[in-house]
Amino acid sequence: MSNFLLNRLKLRTAFFICALTGFQHHISAQNLTRFVDPLIGSGGHGHVFVGASVPFGAVQVGPNNIYKGWDWCSGYHYSDSLIIGFSQLHLSGTGIGDLADVLIMPIAGDVVLDKGRQEFPHHGYLSTFSHKNETVRPGYYSVKMDNGVAVELTATERTGFHQYRFPEGKEAHVMIDLKEGINDKSTDTYLEQTDEFTLKGYRFSSGWAKEQQVYFAIRSSKPIKNLVLYNNDKPLAEKKAQGKTVKGVIGFNPGDFVQLKVGISPVSAENALANIEAEIPEWNFDEIAKLADAKWNRELSRIEIETKNEADKRIFYTAMFHALIHPSLFNDHNGDYRGADKKIYSKPGFQNYSVFSTWDTYRAAHPLFTLVAPDRVNDFVNSILAINDQQGHMPIWHLNGNETGTMTGISSSQIVAEAYLKGFRGFDAERAYQALRKTAMSDLRGLNYLRDLKVIPSDTNVYRPVAQGMELSVADGSIALMAKALGKNEDYSYFSKRAKNYKLFYDPSVGFFRSAKTNGTRNPAFDPFKSTKPWAADYAEGNAWQYLWLAPQDVPGLINFLGGKEKFNAKLDSFFTIKAPENSEVLIDLTGLIGQYAHGNEPSHHIAYLYAFSGQQWKTAEKVRYILKEFYHDNPDGVIGNEDCGQMSAWYIFSSLGFYPVFPASGNYVLGSPLFNKATIHLPDGHKFTIEAVNNSPENIYIQQIELNGRKFTSGAITHNDIMKGGHLKMVMGNKPNKNLKLD
Repeated sequence: MSNFLLNRLKLRTAFFICALTGFQHHISAQNLTRFVDPLIGSGGHGHVFVGASVPFGAVQVGPNNIYKGWDWCSGYHYSDSLIIGFSQLHLSGTGIGDLADVLIMPIAGDVVLDKGRQEFPHHGYLSTFSHKNETVRPGYYSVKMDNGVAVELTATERTGFHQYRFPEGKEAHVMIDLKEGINDKSTDTYLEQTDEFTLKGYRFSSGWAKEQQVYFAIRSSKPIKNLVLYNNDKPLAEKKAQGKTVKGVIGFNPGDFVQLKVGISPVSAENALANIEAEIPEWNFDEIAKLADAKWNRELSRIEIETKNEADKRIFYTAMFHALIHPSLFNDHNGDYRGADKKIYSKPGFQNYSVFSTWDTYRAAHPLFTLVAPDRVNDFVNSILAINDQQGHMPIWHLNGNETGTMTGISSSQIVAEAYLKGFRGFDAERAYQALRKTAMSDLRGLNYLRDLKVIPSDTNVYRPVAQGMELSVADGSIALMAKALGKNEDYSYFSKRAKNYKLFYDPSVGFFRSAKTNGTRNPAFDPFKSTKPWAADYAEGNAWQYLWLAPQDVPGLINFLGGKEKFNAKLDSFFTIKAPENSEVLIDLTGLIGQYAHGNEPSHHIAYLYAFSGQQWKTAEKVRYILKEFYHDNPDGVIGNEDCGQMSAWYIFSSLGFYPVFPASGNYVLGSPLFNKATIHLPDGHKFTIEAVNNSPENIYIQQIELNGRKFTSGAITHNDIMKGGHLKMVMGNKPNKNLKLD
């Protein structure tokens, strides 16, 4: 059988299997993608990706505006009305911009080599557009731009599929601009025509990812008879060009219908072309779009909710959609990938992933994956361990083969420990533990102090010392539990002590965690309300109030440390009510405020659930319900802060189900207040776990009594094992606080 016929058979088989598995969970009549609105979070400060992709895919093909700063980190913001082109890679929800590699723009009319400018007249190849001419759904994007070109996009894992309809009466061109990216600088670019239908090339750049290498291949449905290449806007006679700012312009006929398949690879242009041939062997755009939709339906069907509120369905399934964009595949169809050491790895035995925003995602996104994407968790862990081997320490914030070092702590340790403690065994546990231990015993990020149970001094080169110390203490708590599970009792004892290092940073004179210099003197600029330097040099995107509660690995210890339950609750009440003075400087990240609680940033995400530990679970219910209803909506500004690679959405998913993983490695989920009348998590092997809220309503937010599998349940938390065994959690709701519901 020829490769073409074999790939065609594989594609049709994949479509059949995906269509079947996507509806295997007793909801075959539902099309869950109809509840997803990818434009939710594209306005405000959500920074979500808008375009076409498949779950955890390497390619995110979509429109780009002119980059104008923070709110354009994904390349697109709902407030904008200009499109400069459609690039193949995007981040979703980050607070730093990058990617947007291999920009392609269909042009009707005269060719201008520069994208243009924001101000009118624009003087470039960009086009204005209107949202009324735009359609977005999972795996599909379309827009008719004001230049007259109708664009449709869909995707497979490693290939973007473009479809253009040019207007009659105007010259038709396609611009390939390798200079353009988001907040980065191209360092080396290459474009070559290899036959009448095919282009190959690469784009190397430096930005957030310091040494990014993207290889690509483009296959056209129409012969490429008129290609002009440019470097530094100077035309070249050859059919190949190399330089820092290579561009290519392809000429077509007025009114032409053109399709382009754009394969991406971290290894080579040849592999990029092979990705096209393996994933899109034919020219049936609609079939690929349907396949993408089926893949999304398969993942969305992992949780089935029952509610009469259609807006809540849109918010929930859009949150599921956003949570499953990253991490992203970072390998080729044949398994090849480029490691953090820039070496090529073939047939590693796992699917390699990147875009690990661990400081954000260890809190709820990765715990969510253990429930709704268990088939990928081992690959995530193996990818993390491979990065550790290649760069010499556990990843911090890894982006397409690059360690960015962004944010505090080394949170990949929690992710690996949690996976092992929740029963995942598709990786070498001893190798994993030794990787965690080696990093924890290193000198990174102030660990040379913490490993000796000492505070990180503020007059060292350790950035944000209090945040570093507190996040690393969370990691130590996770490592301790993994050591215990592996029978390493001495390590368990040692890392358990380290998990309490956060206490070293406490300053009783002010009642907050605060840094000290080597000689013991404190930062004189301290102000618990301020979140900008020099007052907040100790913290990562937060203030002293928000970091007072960052000890999820030792909540009972924190309660006692702060004076016991009564004083703890009083301080927590103040946290949710106290207002900052009008002259306080507040970071733009700190959105979704309730007093000093900032839902738009991750260090606050567990705090509402702390009342459950201190005997006042009903206050957890009140705060959680308020956040669910006030900070998540079904409009473009419906995500209150940066989506952060799925973390904001994962918080919503867990909390709307009625529980949250305050300390993920513990395997415990603390009960809050379920939003839906009924929800079912569909687990591997046909098991399911159902959460039923009886008498649920906007007024009946308090849990009155609980049954687990028909038996009275008195704890304020359920375990991961409870869920994975399958069963039925029944919560009877009422409009009065239940002051007897407590954690065991």
